[in-house]
Amino acid sequence: VQLQASGGGLVQAGDSLRLSCAASGLTFTNYAMTWFRQAPGKEREFVASVTRYTRTLYGDFVKGRFTVSRDNGKKTVYLQMDSLKPEDAAVYFCAASAVVLSGLRTPDNYHYWGQGTQVTVSG
Repeated sequence: VQLQASGGGLVQAGDSLRLSCAASGLTFTNYAMTWFRQAPGKEREFVASVTRYTRTLYGDFVKGRFTVSRDNGKKTVYLQMDSLKPEDAAVYFCAASAVVLSGLRTPDNYHYWGQGTQVTVSG
């Protein structure tokens, strides 16, 4: 199984970025796909998830700024991030899990992880 994240970069506060995560080696439609992030010295944090039934969940800090989506035909999950803030700077990871909805916010429940893509936001 491979999850290949891309789309990170250096942006200014208020800008937008779109992250992508392409999956291979798994039956994509069987998995919820989730984005986590981790800043230096901090724990991995839940960002957003889209279930196999396209239900979406978001971290409390998102407050309408991010949108998670999936394209099952392309086996890809996206994270559209708007109105970026300096505190959004982190390495963003995609992950796949077959757990039920209530477990999606917990990193330990994930079977597969991508390598991460760096997002830097200058203020």
